[in-house]
Amino acid sequence: MEVSMADKDIFAEREHWLEEEYFRKKDRELIERMRERQARATERQHMGESIGVTDQELIEALQELGYSEETVQLLHIVPLVQVAWAEGGVAETEAGMIFQVAHSRGIEAGSPAYDQLRQWLTEKPSDQFFESSLHAIRVVLETLPPDERRASRRDLITYCSRIASLVTGGILGQGQISDEEKMLIAHIAAEIGQGREEVVKQIIRDEG
Repeated sequence: MEVSMADKDIFAEREHWLEEEYFRKKDRELIERMRERQARATERQHMGESIGVTDQELIEALQELGYSEETVQLLHIVPLVQVAWAEGGVAETEAGMIFQVAHSRGIEAGSPAYDQLRQWLTEKPSDQFFESSLHAIRVVLETLPPDERRASRRDLITYCSRIASLVTGGILGQGQISDEEKMLIAHIAAEIGQGREEVVKQIIRDEG
């Protein structure tokens, strides 16, 4: 069957249209990827400003962990969440205290950070998430002046100890911290740059 010139023109036009549509699609995908990269770069800038660091590798790592400019302020709350999960589940008293600490750091109910924290207290994050977050905290703390750095480490360990003692001590009192929790708190202390011996002494003081 012989193809007419008109049919050839139609086929040529269709081929040309398909080719143009292909490149238009590629252009749209390229533009979208550029927008996404720019959005993530802008977000990293805001994240860095929020936690006071300029280390781009650190900020990118936090972004890969799932932190955003709206939730990165939770970074220093993560060790408390880790301690709360130490014995397999988060008690209501532990969750309540963690939310109080979060509120003191400007995290309001209904905010994305609040909702993220609630999810962490409902579904345990991975061990890798906890460990990577501890590493990030150490890097952030290293940017602080020595006195402020020591105070921040001490305060963080104190909060961890208080969370660990809540289940035994109840709402109104401080109970004994289990050996498992003590080991975890010592690990957290070491990861953020606090000496194990120093933190053991601190736990003893906090229990007393």
